[in-house]
Amino acid sequence: MLFWVIAAILTLGASLAVLLPLAGGVKRASTSSDHDLEVYRDQLAELDRDAARGLIQPAEAEEARAEIARRILRLDNAGAADNAARPSMATRLVATAAVLVIPLVSWGLYGQLGSPDLPSQPLSERLAKNPADNSVDELVARAEAHLAANPTDGRGWDVLAPVYLRLQRYSDAVTAYRNAIRLAGDSAARQAGLGEAIANAAGGIVSADAQDAFEAALKLDPANPKAAFYLAVALAQEGRIEEATADWQKMLGALPQDSPWRRAVEQALTEAANRSVASGAPAKGPDAGDVDAASSMSPQDREAMINTMVAGLDEKLKQNPRDAEGWMQLVRSYVVLGKADQARAALNRGIAVFGAGSEEAKKFTAFAASLGLTATE
Repeated sequence: MLFWVIAAILTLGASLAVLLPLAGGVKRASTSSDHDLEVYRDQLAELDRDAARGLIQPAEAEEARAEIARRILRLDNAGAADNAARPSMATRLVATAAVLVIPLVSWGLYGQLGSPDLPSQPLSERLAKNPADNSVDELVARAEAHLAANPTDGRGWDVLAPVYLRLQRYSDAVTAYRNAIRLAGDSAARQAGLGEAIANAAGGIVSADAQDAFEAALKLDPANPKAAFYLAVALAQEGRIEEATADWQKMLGALPQDSPWRRAVEQALTEAANRSVASGAPAKGPDAGDVDAASSMSPQDREAMINTMVAGLDEKLKQNPRDAEGWMQLVRSYVVLGKADQARAALNRGIAVFGAGSEEAKKFTAFAASLGLTATE
């Protein structure tokens, strides 16, 4: 019953807030105009009295009358405009009816479709339910509450870390994996999960910290597919497409047919085959003609081709600067060419396009750091 009383009071207040201006706005405007007109009339009468007593010169009196007359005309024009803009009686009736009908219709629909009598469910009560009846968020809240009370429970951190990863709470996943490794011991799965969390937190860039975690996972389990896949991704991000492609092909040959990683590896190989390599060396996938053409070039011609490709990419980014992948490719290209200053300039230009606080800028900075490059102030 209390719910309906509060709802009725709120509805009444909202309705009055709309209805009162419709009812009283015109009257207030009219009263203000009448008062101004009365003041101007008093000024004219006082001016006539001063002129009759000789307190003001005739010429000055005429100028004063003209000024007061202009003010009266402006007041009349404003009143005419107000009358023109004033809503008609029919419009006001329609607006009033709408304000009254909408709450009634809303109440009727809520009475049929809503659940005003549903009891509240505080978090403490929801956490006390059978875990099988909890949602994912409630289960995570239960685990977080448990770990807040038992922060040295390594198994709890180990269970929660991959859940954070699936929920895309990457920073929390990094913390959880580190706690699990510290408290429950090292393992290939935990190190690979840590590397994946670090990479995702950096926008997909496999940084040096992520690489360290993946390499630690491979030392513990040389067949760990997650670690092998992401280390190949790191090679590709550094522009070492041939090496990345070789690693992915090696993985594909060793993976079981029912492995969930086969699709990811096949997609990575397809993208590598379609990607132009800034160093001029052909990636795995181009046809024989492309390979022959590249291999037959002299070093000078090859360098000229590379510079032409990079210059073309730079020009395209000037015309279409909102291409985040293009900026990273340009930075990598200059790094491969040994042009650190131009790479840094391209990095700063890309950051300026998206804004220093944007997600793209953070991604650019992390990517550049993986190449050993930092932005200027």
